[in-house]
Amino acid sequence: MITVDSLAVEYSGKTLFSNVSFAINPSDKIALMGKNGAGKSTIMKIIAGESKPSRGAVRAPKEAVIAYLPQHLLTEDNCTVFEEAAKAFKTVFAMRDEMERLNKELETRTDYESDEYMSIIEKVSDLSEKFYALEEVNYDAEVEKALKGLGFKQEDLYRPTSEFSGGWRMRIELAKILLQKPDLILLDEPTNHIDIESVIWLEDFLVNKANAVLVISHDKAFIDNITNRTIEVTMGRIYDYKANYSHYLQLREERRSHQIKAYQEQQREIADHMAFIERFRGTYSKTNQVSSRERMLEKIVPIEIDEIDTSALKLRFPPAPRSGEHPVTVRELTKKYGDQVVFNKANMSITRGEKIAFVGRNGEGKSTMIKAILGEIEVEGEVHLGHNAKVGYFAQNQASLLDPQLTVFETVDQVAVGDIRTQIKNMLGRFMFSGDDINKKVSVLSGGEKTRLAMVKLLLEPVNLLILDEPTNHLDLKSKDVLKEALLDFDGTLILVSHDRAFLMGLAKKVFEFKDKRVIEHLETIDEFLERNRIRSIAELNLSK
Repeated sequence: MITVDSLAVEYSGKTLFSNVSFAINPSDKIALMGKNGAGKSTIMKIIAGESKPSRGAVRAPKEAVIAYLPQHLLTEDNCTVFEEAAKAFKTVFAMRDEMERLNKELETRTDYESDEYMSIIEKVSDLSEKFYALEEVNYDAEVEKALKGLGFKQEDLYRPTSEFSGGWRMRIELAKILLQKPDLILLDEPTNHIDIESVIWLEDFLVNKANAVLVISHDKAFIDNITNRTIEVTMGRIYDYKANYSHYLQLREERRSHQIKAYQEQQREIADHMAFIERFRGTYSKTNQVSSRERMLEKIVPIEIDEIDTSALKLRFPPAPRSGEHPVTVRELTKKYGDQVVFNKANMSITRGEKIAFVGRNGEGKSTMIKAILGEIEVEGEVHLGHNAKVGYFAQNQASLLDPQLTVFETVDQVAVGDIRTQIKNMLGRFMFSGDDINKKVSVLSGGEKTRLAMVKLLLEPVNLLILDEPTNHLDLKSKDVLKEALLDFDGTLILVSHDRAFLMGLAKKVFEFKDKRVIEHLETIDEFLERNRIRSIAELNLSK
């Protein structure tokens, strides 16, 4: 058991949270929830040993292994896939290398009676005892087995990590975690930037193979599928529910209803006491009763009602100008990078008003197809945009392309033209930038704030072909829901790339699957495709066990 004992974190005299205590049991799968800025990632970093609390401590058995997968991957670009995964054993390798270094030093020294010589012997003895007490393992074989189990081929193992997409880098990090056989896995937004198949694999691993798990995620389907407990961070404290996310939402609403009822009863009690005191103050025969009521008032502990984050994205796309019958037509399209074929002889016809999903594993060509449609890359074959097609495009890395030195207002003002410039402050307000927020530098914004700011640009002029590549990364659950409602109401044509199943479901009516250098059209809703794909993926996972 790992215990979090009375944690408190204070910044510049302000308390982020205090007296946070809970225990993590071996089979717990915990979702750590709370609004942005509540302190979720801070708690996780403290448990991981990456940060120090102002007060309190995390206690774990001496032999416990805690593995941490941060929101931003730490994978370096100066080594191979195999070398990166082998870092799981860095402690063991460091112990072995230190033993070798000390033994070589002993071979060259002649001061056999000195204190320093004896100190080296003691160090070698201690290290040897620890090293040889470890289970004998063929580390190279274990690394290779883990990577292949996660879908890497033999020829991939010695390729540089820089050649792999975010989803595959995530698998490298997960391989390191698997090799450590941790008692607790800490995951901060693990589904950002990974494809649906990777998410399904991760779910299966966490549910069936992992020990304890603590996860922060804005992916509702993911946390519902893997968790059996929810810890909410709110108003500087925590609430602990033995329930997954959806059930937690119901229980939280019930709790708040009880709080409101208790608060109202307490206010009536306070009002009754104060009225009595006011009425009979100075009345000799009531002196004792007045004093008693005053003491009772002093002892009342005010009931707090949990805060509700009332800030909300207000998003509605302008009416789409009428386009031609087929805004996008693709014929016999092939894209290669050198000898590597991304897709071959792809065909696609998208009708005005259709809502389309591009799905497939990372690296299969979804973003490449979007670049081809936009005319950003050279391809073999034909790509046509229909008559009067007006494109609005949100790139996967749109938020990171913002100039960090500009303010929020300057970012929009720089690209807005015409009468819309008089509406910039109102537009920013609808995207939850109000008051002094508009003067913040982009460099200090959170991931979610940058994503919202990047989306403002989509509203600067009406469009009828909306292309969104992973628009929900870093958005909170409420903002995702608002964006989804706006897309459902959008009367133009939509092409959507997303790994977020809860966001996709109910949205797209047709699916193009990118797989094995092909683009396959599925005349079914995204819900039907995802269910069929999940069954297929789990079957493949079971066969590989």
